[in-house]
Amino acid sequence: MSHQQFSSGLLENAVHEFSKLPGIGRKTALRLALHLLKQPDNEVETFGNALINLRKHIVYCRVCHNISDTEICNICSNPSRDNETVCVVENINDVMSIENTQQFRGLYHVLGGIISPMDGVGPSDLEIDSLLKRVQNNGIKEVILALSTTMEGDTTNFYIFRKLAPFNIKVTTIARGISIGDELEYADEVTLGRSILNRVEFTNSFK
Repeated sequence: MSHQQFSSGLLENAVHEFSKLPGIGRKTALRLALHLLKQPDNEVETFGNALINLRKHIVYCRVCHNISDTEICNICSNPSRDNETVCVVENINDVMSIENTQQFRGLYHVLGGIISPMDGVGPSDLEIDSLLKRVQNNGIKEVILALSTTMEGDTTNFYIFRKLAPFNIKVTTIARGISIGDELEYADEVTLGRSILNRVEFTNSFK
């Protein structure tokens, strides 16, 4: 879609910005921009303000690193959650996926990625040290390693397992109901829920 096909520079700019979003091509971007043009001013302003406020005011929980509106997220601050069990995940999407199963009542720890030398991501780039501090200081009795069942996920699992070895805690991993190579956010809720409930000791996970 060339510059000449736009009769409006404002429309072209909007299409250009929409097309930066993942999975949004130029045709879809144009359709979204034209849709907004048909909406009442107040609805478009509400839409725009929601994006601006998201970027300006969202924070990351200082305990688990999940996204939050406050310094401590509503999961970490919920007194009904099991604060002796922590589920380690790669990203925020995984927290949402596991929460949707309604099968887990513990807390989370978001690493912010997984170890991937090919992508230049090492242990120091992830929230692993803060996990160790939580285990050391907060009376945690079980850490569930719920990372993607890829080579990078398994590498990260094993690294964290070794780091947790000095602590007298239980280390488990999600059951292999999640197929090898799968990412958590694409697993269906029933399968993911069962994988959490049927978790196994990490040392037995590859037998």
